[in-house]
Amino acid sequence: MQVFVRVAETGSFTKAADNLGLPRATVSAAVQQLEASLGARLLQRTTRRVHLTQDGSALLERCYQLLSDFEEISGLFKQAPAQASGKLKVDVPSRLARRMIAPALPGFFKLYPDIELELRCTDRAINLIQEGVDCVLRVGQPENSSMVARRLGQFELMNCASPAYLEKHGMPNYPADLARHWAINYISPTTGRTALWEYSQDGVIVNLEMPSRVAVNNAETYIACCLAGMGLIQVPAYDVRDHIDSGELLEVMPQARAGAMPIYALYPHRRHLSGRVQVFIDWIATLLPPDLRASPLPPALPLSD
Repeated sequence: MQVFVRVAETGSFTKAADNLGLPRATVSAAVQQLEASLGARLLQRTTRRVHLTQDGSALLERCYQLLSDFEEISGLFKQAPAQASGKLKVDVPSRLARRMIAPALPGFFKLYPDIELELRCTDRAINLIQEGVDCVLRVGQPENSSMVARRLGQFELMNCASPAYLEKHGMPNYPADLARHWAINYISPTTGRTALWEYSQDGVIVNLEMPSRVAVNNAETYIACCLAGMGLIQVPAYDVRDHIDSGELLEVMPQARAGAMPIYALYPHRRHLSGRVQVFIDWIATLLPPDLRASPLPPALPLSD
């Protein structure tokens, strides 16, 4: 049943075999054995993709329930959650992985020594089922309604520039000043669209297209360009706190910040959540609070003179 579920989710015997760490022939034989024992054709095979038959679709939902029940029963007599074990594949934004998660991993494995973690780092939306990932962390409002989304908090954004940039171009004090300044554009790795400059005025979000000489699709490069004096950026405060503290970057227009960005843990819908996924998400939640709204918002200032 586990093999059948993975084939159905990925639409491929080869991808299912890769995800499960099994030979393709073993995966094919397991599905054939299941079909033979049930006396029903579960999958329609084509040269490019595997599709569920009507019987296969009906069985898939029952398999989710049965496998979830089996995992729950298996853990009844364990000292949860300390006994969580097995391989866990997660995908997180690269900056979160480097700055927040990786430094704290020794503490995670001290709590859960039987979990084998595969930590992937991307800044784009991925198909969890196709790529065999158990859960992802994403900053921003999730677009995929088929996933279960657990909100963990939100990051305050700030407007930043380097001292060298401000010395050359002057300090913008109000949004109206932005027409005389350069921004570093950020291109969404998922949509390919360029994010507009954003600020809140009287509770309403205002979007502004700013002049730009450089556009990037990676958070590391985005911040690096700002440090090099290429223009203004809007970035989560946690991401540049060290640069702000050292004076490498300065906050500008604190009264005209963009709206806070929520952070979510996303995972495929299941009646019961895997124990190892649950403990990982709970652990991440304990890491995040110090970096959520880490500093109080500045006093409200006028948006124009």
